[in-house]
Amino acid sequence: MPGMDPLEAKLADLPQAPGCYVFKDAAGTEIYVGKAVNLRRRVSSYFQRHAGHPAKTLRLVQEVADLDVYVVDSEVEALLLENQLIKELQPRFNIRLKDDKNYPLLAVTREAFPRVFITRDRKLEKVQYYGPFGSATGLHRAYHFLQRVFQFRVCNLTIDPADKRRRYARPCLNFHIKRCSAPCTTRIDEERYGEDIKALKAFLSGRGKRAVLGSLRERMAAAAAAMRYEDAARFRDQIRAIDRLKERGKLRDYDAPGAPVFDNEAGVASLERELALDRPPRTVEAFDIAHLQGDHVVAAMVQFIDGVPHRDGYRRFRIRGVGGDPANDDFAAMREVVGRRYRRLRDEGHPLPDLVLIDGGLGQVRMAAAVMAEEQVAGPVLLGLAKREETLIRPDGEEIRLPKRDPGLKLLMYARDEAHRFSRRYFHLLQHKSLAGGTD
Repeated sequence: MPGMDPLEAKLADLPQAPGCYVFKDAAGTEIYVGKAVNLRRRVSSYFQRHAGHPAKTLRLVQEVADLDVYVVDSEVEALLLENQLIKELQPRFNIRLKDDKNYPLLAVTREAFPRVFITRDRKLEKVQYYGPFGSATGLHRAYHFLQRVFQFRVCNLTIDPADKRRRYARPCLNFHIKRCSAPCTTRIDEERYGEDIKALKAFLSGRGKRAVLGSLRERMAAAAAAMRYEDAARFRDQIRAIDRLKERGKLRDYDAPGAPVFDNEAGVASLERELALDRPPRTVEAFDIAHLQGDHVVAAMVQFIDGVPHRDGYRRFRIRGVGGDPANDDFAAMREVVGRRYRRLRDEGHPLPDLVLIDGGLGQVRMAAAVMAEEQVAGPVLLGLAKREETLIRPDGEEIRLPKRDPGLKLLMYARDEAHRFSRRYFHLLQHKSLAGGTD
C-alpha cells in the first residue's frame, strides 16, 4: 500500500482467520512463533499503544521488522502448526517452551499397534514425541479431537498381532463410542492400524491435512470396492470430522461442558450400590422434552460415559406425533423418542446403555417402560428424576431418596440438567428459524 512500510502493509492486510504468525527481525531471522483464533485481532494487539505488555513482549515488538502468516481452517490445526514451526525455526523468543521440561508432549509408541498418550516424561523408551506444547489444556482438547478421528488405542495392553486369542477378545467401551478401532481384537490388522497412525503423524505435522484427506478418500474407495463396508464407513466419518474443522474447529469445542464438583467414579459406584445393580452403570442416557404450548416440540438425549459427558453421543429429535401432529403431550413425546432411540440401537446391533434417565415423574417413566417392553428392549435400568424433591422413581412406582450430597444423585442431576440444556438449545434454534422465516 502507498506510504506504508512492508510490515504496516502486512498488518493492514491480516485475515480474520485462525492460523500462525512468525515475527522476524531486521536481518530476516525468525524470532517468535505464535498461534491465533483470529490473526488480525491477535497480531494487531502487539502493536497497539498502552496495551500493557510485559517487558519481554515489549522487547519482542521493538525487534519485529517483518512477519509471515500461515492461515489454517481451525484453532486445532493452528496449535499443531505452531508446534511444528517452533521445532523447525527455533525462534529465540520461544526459548522457554523449548527448554522448560514441564511442558506436555504427545507420545506415539513404537510397537505393532502403537498407542498415543500425553506425557511430561521425556525419557521414555521406544516413543516418538511431538511437542512440547505451550498449553496443556489446548493439547488435551486437540487430543480428544485426534482420538475421535484416528481412533488410536490408549490402553496399556501388550498386543501381539500373531496372538490367536485376539479373535475372542471383547473390545472396551472406547470401541463402542468410536474412539478406538479395537486392535486388541481382529477387527483391524496391523497394516490398517499402521495406516491410521501414519495419517495421524501426517496431521500432527500441522501441514498434512490435505494429504490426509486424500489418503482417507483413497482408502474409503478401496474398502468399498472390496466390500469392507464397516471400514469404508469409518473412513467416511474420519473425513467428515476433518472437514468439519472449518465450521467447528475451536479447541474449546472438544472439551466437556462445565461439570458440577463431584467425583465421577464415586457417582458411578454409588449408583451401583444404591440401586443394587449387578455392574457399574458406565453408560447413562438422559432424555428431556422441550416445547412452548405444543409449538416446536423437540427432545434431546445426552450420554454420559463413566460419569463424564460424551458429546459424540448426544442426540436431538423432532417429535413427529400421531399423524404428524406432536400436540402438547409430554407423555406421548417421551414415548415416541425413547422408542425411536432404542428401536434403532436394537436394529443396528449397537450396545444399550446401562441406565436410562427420564426427566419427569411416574407418568413419563411408565410411558418409556411401556414402549421399551413393546420393542423388546431389555437391559437398561429405567429411572425418572422428579425435580421438585430430586426423587428417583422406578417404573413400578417405587421412590428412591438419596442424600442431596450423594455423588450418584449428583451425577444423575447433572445428566438431567445437561439434557434439559441441550433440548432447550434445540428448541430455541427452531424458534429462531421460525421467527426469521426459515424452514424447520
